[in-house]
Amino acid sequence: MAVWTLGLNHTTAPLDLRGRFAFALDQLTPTLQGLRTDLSLGMELTPEAAILSTCNRTEIYCAAEQSATDGTLRWLAQAGGVSPQELQHHTYVLEGNEVARHAFRVASGLDSMVLGEAQILGQLKDAVRAAEQAGALGSTLNQLFQRSFAVAKEVRTTTEIGAHSISMAAASVRLASQLFEDLHDIRVLFVGAGEMIELVVTHFAARQPKAMAIANRSLDRGEKLAGRFGAEVMRLADLPERLHEFDAIISCTASTLPLIGLGAVERALKKRKHRPMFMVDLAVPRDIEPEVKALGDVYLYTVDDLASVVQAGQAQRQAAVADAEVIIDAGVQSFSHWLVQRESVPLIQELHSQVDSWREAELARARKLMAKGDDTDAVLESLAKGLTQKMLHGALAELRSADPAHREQTLQAIQRLFLRQGR
Repeated sequence: MAVWTLGLNHTTAPLDLRGRFAFALDQLTPTLQGLRTDLSLGMELTPEAAILSTCNRTEIYCAAEQSATDGTLRWLAQAGGVSPQELQHHTYVLEGNEVARHAFRVASGLDSMVLGEAQILGQLKDAVRAAEQAGALGSTLNQLFQRSFAVAKEVRTTTEIGAHSISMAAASVRLASQLFEDLHDIRVLFVGAGEMIELVVTHFAARQPKAMAIANRSLDRGEKLAGRFGAEVMRLADLPERLHEFDAIISCTASTLPLIGLGAVERALKKRKHRPMFMVDLAVPRDIEPEVKALGDVYLYTVDDLASVVQAGQAQRQAAVADAEVIIDAGVQSFSHWLVQRESVPLIQELHSQVDSWREAELARARKLMAKGDDTDAVLESLAKGLTQKMLHGALAELRSADPAHREQTLQAIQRLFLRQGR
């Protein structure tokens, strides 16, 4: 069984290119179906597949009777509207044991922009759940991901990899506090109501800003989040007219197009008499048009801009990386052993089928003899002898016809198979 992954992340591809390959969680079923159909051409069985898509990475995991990395690259390039040649410069391809090592490191937070961050594990679990619901997982990828979760749990409970971690949410607050003298005096707008925004709201709420508002496409979800923190709820449609009211705007939605355009921000700045605005765009693709960054009174940060901030404290965590890698190495060896065992499953099934066939044939012959009135002991003796001869026939025939150069090897193999208990 071949296992491979193709991916691009914050270290290999710029933000705008990553945005072309952002797959919404609720659209993964048809996406996975299209991928598997495309890859299955020329294969007897449809490949297993899962897609992990976050603001920092898009990764495709596959398992099939034969590797199809080129086909996976072509499919992803077509999905993002770029050429395979262009995409290849920004992707990485892993096969075999390296797939397991990579998946384990991702789940454990060792491959994240924020070393040791925990959010990626939840995102990976969501991706696996979506693949299961799409019927795209088989035994191989299921084993890979379940072992990833187990390794990640062990890494987090037995090492200090998560200590001193600065999340994107905490980094946003840190940057805001560098721009504004006192966060008590600012009004903050959060666009979206997903997990990332919930984290950011939690961090800002701890600093008790003057006012907070949440704009979301679904008012119900927005109201639920706002109710926890005493924030106002507003519609996305009201953003352009109310943008000037807020000193800080943090956005993270699943929109495929920008929600906050250059014109809207220019008008907001005019109404604010050019008082500075702090903006953080945590979405991939972008929620805020990139041209906004050129405005003199706007301080706009993207997920990539936050990299230097979130790396603070990295040195304290490096000592724990070595401990985590030991756990991951053990997990990789275990998964590799499981894969090797899986390769022998068809042979084991064939052996069982053959033995069942012999048993049925000998039982049928014994029943006929007993129906004719033959002695029971003689029938049982004949049945046992018949089974024994059938089981030994192949080994004896192989021994008799063995090439002289390989005769000793054949002898040892037969001894291991048939004389194990006696030895």
